[in-house]
Amino acid sequence: MSDLYARHRAVAPDWLALYYEDPIELTHGEGRHVWDANGKRYLDFFGGILTTMTAHALPEVTKAVSEQAGRILHSSTLYLNRPMVELAERIAQLSGIPNPRVFFTTSGTEANDTALLLATAHRRSNAVLAMRNSYHGRSFSAIGVTGNRGWSPTSLSPLQTLYVHGGVRTRGPFAHLDDEEFIAACVEDLKDLLGHTRPPAALIAEPVQGVGGFTSPPDGLYAAFREVLQEHGILWISDEVQTGWGRTGDHFWGWQAHGRNGPPDILTFAKGLGNGMSIGGVVARAEIMNCLDANSISTFGGTQITTAAALANLTHLLEHDLQGNARRVGGMLIERLRAATADLPGVREVRGRGLMIGIELVRPGTDEADPRAASAVLEAAREGGLLIGKGGGHHTSALRIAPPLSLTVAEAEEGAAILERALRSAC
Repeated sequence: MSDLYARHRAVAPDWLALYYEDPIELTHGEGRHVWDANGKRYLDFFGGILTTMTAHALPEVTKAVSEQAGRILHSSTLYLNRPMVELAERIAQLSGIPNPRVFFTTSGTEANDTALLLATAHRRSNAVLAMRNSYHGRSFSAIGVTGNRGWSPTSLSPLQTLYVHGGVRTRGPFAHLDDEEFIAACVEDLKDLLGHTRPPAALIAEPVQGVGGFTSPPDGLYAAFREVLQEHGILWISDEVQTGWGRTGDHFWGWQAHGRNGPPDILTFAKGLGNGMSIGGVVARAEIMNCLDANSISTFGGTQITTAAALANLTHLLEHDLQGNARRVGGMLIERLRAATADLPGVREVRGRGLMIGIELVRPGTDEADPRAASAVLEAAREGGLLIGKGGGHHTSALRIAPPLSLTVAEAEEGAAILERALRSAC
């Protein structure tokens, strides 16, 4: 056990998870690579849990942070803040939401917490619809709408949460149906559920479930849900903490795969926007955002330094079409991994879109999750010089692959080769 690991265990909570049997300290990074304290270099296919969106040590972000730090770091929302306003203007325009207002937070958890506050206050209801296998953060209210037992340490909640089918396409009672029938069955389930309860405030949903193992419904499910929700005045919150900013390749926001009936009422974001700086936020129609009838501020949401970094990062992403790169390189990587694992009985499915890819593992000859294999692949990939993540929910075990969106074809091929060797050694 390293000295730092021993010190960590002495002061950190037991439930604060660390990867690897011998945890590593990352000391610096550049591009799509990071180095540990022993000087070993890794190709980073997880990006600090989808947070290093463009690249490690991106010069534009480094310059923006340095220059802003030399002026002023922070003043709170009690004072006008030029970088915050400029970033809010850019995000409002990109959101697709009509007459939008933007509020910045420090994290995705806090963004979802704020969205739940807005929805329940606007609708005067504490009932919320959420998806099975979902994850929305670690605050008290966010845990209350998280449909993933592994990340839900308490059943206590300020909300009455009702869980809906549809977030997982290839498991559950509707898995045998084709896409059209799957959507129709989920819609009927939603209608039936609403017949047994008072009208909820909102449906909160990840277009692609992150912690749940990068699962997703067929395109159009949430558009079909929206027709039912609108009949009851129920709001739609799209949790874009992991799917936003072009990661899925085909779309800038995950909700756009379900946009037939328009944008969500509320959109939450975080992670990749700051490229490592702590920033999240909420976009909502003005009538919803302005519904609160008590004072509110944010001490650390949208500080000068975080918004300056985020603005530089977002500008780089847009100017270099990293969404298009995610679509091209991600599509190639998915096909490469599918071909490499086609003969492995322990690989149930390679799924995803863009640079958001999941590999679901099972015990060979069964449909049962194999968390042991997932941990073994994680370790073997690390030994080979590749960092990946893992996740999954009810009876599932998945590897999570989400590199910076600037990933090159050569790096994708290198990572796929390392991952193939790791899978063959463990599956």
